[in-house]
Amino acid sequence: MTTPDDYLIASQSPEYREAFEIDQPLVTVCIPTYNRADLLLNRSLKSVVNQTYRHLEILVVGDGCTDHTEEVVRGFNDPRIQFENLDNHGLYPDEPFQRWLVAGSIPTNRALQKATGHFITHLDDDDDFNADRIEKLVQFARQTRADLIYHPFYFMFAPEQWGMNDAEPLQCAKITTSSMFYHHWLKRIEWDPNSYLLQEPGDWNKVRRMIELGIKTARFPEPLTWKH
Repeated sequence: MTTPDDYLIASQSPEYREAFEIDQPLVTVCIPTYNRADLLLNRSLKSVVNQTYRHLEILVVGDGCTDHTEEVVRGFNDPRIQFENLDNHGLYPDEPFQRWLVAGSIPTNRALQKATGHFITHLDDDDDFNADRIEKLVQFARQTRADLIYHPFYFMFAPEQWGMNDAEPLQCAKITTSSMFYHHWLKRIEWDPNSYLLQEPGDWNKVRRMIELGIKTARFPEPLTWKH
């Protein structure tokens, strides 16, 4: 179990500080997916490949996909992309709301195990990033030296109708999987597939446990993600 003392010791080390100090830190983007090949092609993965910040590691992990996801991912022909399809679909609760809270936890954790970037960010397979999102957040991380950065995001509340979540304050329902950006040391705080037992969505459960370590957080003021 990771403790506040573990974080305090790690955060004072030269290895930890390196992420904020090197010119072109590697950023890992984790994309879990399940039978949404066309959304990867036209929305989520497309928005990552086209980022203005180029030094990326893009990890697409299938939750036991049975469609043409692998063909679509390979079709990008981008050496920054790695694809792995898990042998079996994850076991999630049968109740729809509980399932929604934690769906995708298992492939997300597999991506975290593989991640080698100085910073890590996530993207749901039906969401997309502004083209300059990662470039802006890398610069902001250098300025603030924050362990976790979050930001406002647009969300679709009806077909073709959008609202904006102001991401303020940092609490449940004010952050989403696709709006967090954090230091790689925090990848050890994995998604909990059982967070539905606390009635917590997996993204907030992870962020809450990171905050409890005493990390430094910072809010970037612009909306940079579109949540469908």
